[in-house]
Amino acid sequence: MLTAIIDYESGNLHSAEKAFQRMAREVDGGEVVVTSDADVVARADRLVLPGDGAFPACAEELRGHRGIYEAMVEAVEQNGRPFLGICVGMQLMATTGHEYRDTPGLGWVQGDVVKITPSDSSLKVPHMGWNNLVIDHDHAMFDGITSGDHCYFVHSYHFRVKDPAERLAHVDYGGDVTAVIGRDTMVGMQFHPEKSQDVGLRMIGNFLTWAP
Repeated sequence: MLTAIIDYESGNLHSAEKAFQRMAREVDGGEVVVTSDADVVARADRLVLPGDGAFPACAEELRGHRGIYEAMVEAVEQNGRPFLGICVGMQLMATTGHEYRDTPGLGWVQGDVVKITPSDSSLKVPHMGWNNLVIDHDHAMFDGITSGDHCYFVHSYHFRVKDPAERLAHVDYGGDVTAVIGRDTMVGMQFHPEKSQDVGLRMIGNFLTWAP
């Protein structure tokens, strides 16, 4: 079993790599590698797409790595490989991102990535720090996780999901902010699981053992 964390020059992947490798050992989840090799992406059993920074820059970098991009799309769309998007990697699953300019996403989960606009003016943007999950729909990713468990967020934009059934969890930050999305063999987390202590590690382990 091979899990590929896709490196498309979107940021420092060291902490994510260590967290996934730790949980792979704990749950017998096989090998975890960080890779920019399209052949490795193509043969991986599971794919993880991280992302830090602005939506347009990440989308441009991802599509610019054409071998990786094409291998990832084929693995997910045609071969049904389990896929996890993290932070901007989750946002890239959307139809369109509206950060700085309108930018097409992967279109895997219908919806738009828009700026967070808290109803409470005392709440600052970016949304940064710990927040409690509210689970909207049961999912294998939530094995051992309950509403009220908290995760670590750093973001100014969030995913406004078109189909409520595909928003698996949210947090309250002066209004609902999408935290977890999913459909079919795809899931995404707005928060950083590698920075979310036991809750994040548990969800990483759940992904590594998920059999959709």
